[in-house]
Amino acid sequence: GYGLIRISSTLNPHPPNLMFPIIILALWGILMTSSTCLRQTDLKALIAYSSVSHMGLVAAAIIVQTPWGLTGAMTLMVAHGLTSSALFALANTNYERTHTRTLLLVRGLQLAFPLMSTWWLLTNLTNMAMPPTINLLGELFIISTLFNWSTPTIIITGMGTLITATYSLYMFLMTQRGSISTQFQLLPPTHTREHLNLTLHLLPLGLLIMKPALVSGLFT
Repeated sequence: GYGLIRISSTLNPHPPNLMFPIIILALWGILMTSSTCLRQTDLKALIAYSSVSHMGLVAAAIIVQTPWGLTGAMTLMVAHGLTSSALFALANTNYERTHTRTLLLVRGLQLAFPLMSTWWLLTNLTNMAMPPTINLLGELFIISTLFNWSTPTIIITGMGTLITATYSLYMFLMTQRGSISTQFQLLPPTHTREHLNLTLHLLPLGLLIMKPALVSGLFT
């Protein structure tokens, strides 16, 4: 994202024939990678494709080259950096105890780790841009920017948001709900350092909405 901002500023103003196909590819990538998330059976692959989907929004906003677009891109990059890192940390806590990343094999962990299940819920809601996190602010800036650039983009961004909510809910239900396998009934407990790690990820996402200029680049 940083590289796109630096390179894109040197091409300002953009030739229309250069800007249009790149934005279309970025928007199409949002739908494709989001849809790919719905078919994943590997937990870490699902989270990785989720990051690619969000970067499609960032890339499209940067190429438009408006103040709102750059502000939304900066905000969403910081927000998703924390959210994606928290999701990978949660996936790692599961893997350290079950030694598998396959979603079909690891279900019902809410019964074994109720507090960790709360972290899963909050992180997935944050991935869906739940208020009052800065994820929502970044996505609103980007969606507004793309809508002002071309009205039909609201269809693609709206579908992308809907699919994001779908696979986030799918990820939570597949890992936390259901009946736990008999081979996973004796699992080591979670540690304080793991809960502290997740707190340091999610707390800034809630607090930065009080002063979003710290990450958006709007200091005036």
